Amino acid sequence: MQDETTGPMTTEAGAPVADNQNSETAGVGGPGLIQDQLLLEKLAHFNRERIPERIVHARGAGAYGTFTVTGDVTPYTRAKFLSEIGKETEVFLRFSTVAGNLGAADAVRDPRGFALKFYTEEGNYDLVGNNTPVFFIKDAIKFPDFIHTQKRDPYTGSQEADNVWDFWGLSPETTHQVTWLFGDRGIPASYRHMDGFGSHTFQWTNEQGEVFWVKYHFKTDQGIKNLTAAEAEELAGKDPDSHQRDLREAIERGEYPSWTVQVQVMPAKDAATYRFNPFDLTKVWPHEDYPPIEFGKLELNRNPRNIFAEVEQSVFSPHHFVPGIGPSPDKMLQGRLFAYGDAHRYRVGINADLLPVNEPKAAQARSYGRDGVMYDGRHGGAKNYEPNSFGGPAQTGRPLWEPTAVSGVTGDHEAPSHAEDDDFVQAGNLYRLMSEGEKQRLVDNLAGNIAGVSRDDIAQRAIENFRKADDDFGKRLEAAVQALRG
Repeated sequence: MQDETTGPMTTEAGAPVADNQNSETAGVGGPGLIQDQLLLEKLAHFNRERIPERIVHARGAGAYGTFTVTGDVTPYTRAKFLSEIGKETEVFLRFSTVAGNLGAADAVRDPRGFALKFYTEEGNYDLVGNNTPVFFIKDAIKFPDFIHTQKRDPYTGSQEADNVWDFWGLSPETTHQVTWLFGDRGIPASYRHMDGFGSHTFQWTNEQGEVFWVKYHFKTDQGIKNLTAAEAEELAGKDPDSHQRDLREAIERGEYPSWTVQVQVMPAKDAATYRFNPFDLTKVWPHEDYPPIEFGKLELNRNPRNIFAEVEQSVFSPHHFVPGIGPSPDKMLQGRLFAYGDAHRYRVGINADLLPVNEPKAAQARSYGRDGVMYDGRHGGAKNYEPNSFGGPAQTGRPLWEPTAVSGVTGDHEAPSHAEDDDFVQAGNLYRLMSEGEKQRLVDNLAGNIAGVSRDDIAQRAIENFRKADDDFGKRLEAAVQALRG
């Protein structure tokens, strides 16, 4: 990397800068001159210093680290970076909030993104998850509508409780995730003190071609710590950068945060008859059905040198798989396989994967992609087509994952319903697992938010969804909302 800390200041083209304090003018006190190369270069660069912020997950922080295999999972996957105990892989992890813009505060009630890039010897593997094991919706076609309700209203320019609860009330599948969000874990005290989840179901395939469905869990070794609504409100006002600052300073002190990595494994044959649809992102797999298996340790131990270059320009695409790992029929995942990569092509550019934070580090990218904004000419005079007879890279003939059997006719189908599938059962189970104090805080948090809607029918519809999850839950919430609304 070029050392810019020594030697004379230069223009971007390398010419020495004589004066960086005064722009050129036509005489003392005269108008500026268009020939002032440095002035024009600096102003033009400044106007272009920012790229479009992410529509979701705009506010984030990141760090580098290592993933170490601690358990044998070779019976389930042929991925080389998981092939032996003790093997280490460099990673980059980006944390984020979801709804806020780039300048928003960290300490807010919002899911946290947990996006992890493994720089493996078979190429980069991106795992894009959250700090919750479920999500609000189960089909990607609803994602733009959902996010529109969480962002600023096109008329008022503010986030509106009417929009949020109108959508959630009309979409009962959100009940489980909303119960998570308004519970104690809805506002983590820091990025270090929360769990992470792959959330989606993914495919693992072993050397024999056997297929397994899996879910990832990252359990914080620092312990779970959360903020109350009052604590978060005070912290967000005092220090909007609280989570980013905490992560950076912990690593600077040598207090490297870590997570114990687990996986739930379901044999492929179980999927069709499992009591819940195993590909429904609004559902978890209860641990008594598929106990988590510990297989790794994730540690963050190096801060980025430049936030823009390495955090803002980092890109994560769930279609970045490696041999032995692949997608599932999860309809949200299927949509994200396209949407994430497309978002980054728009936001950062067609050559985003050539940037240092995104390029493979333990493997070499050998593709026929050429040209476009920020292309660095790395391919030289190599051919840009395939097949060719000039020694260019060729296909392996072995897919990264195993095919999934399909049947029936094309159409706009709902996901198949399994024996215990409904939109409320797991939200009710979650509520009944809570202590009395947790239940009361959950009700208080929900009531304070629902009470802000302008229409009684929107508030009542939202309450009824929680009543369907658990009758006590609904009764307590209704009373709390009525008390606040008068």
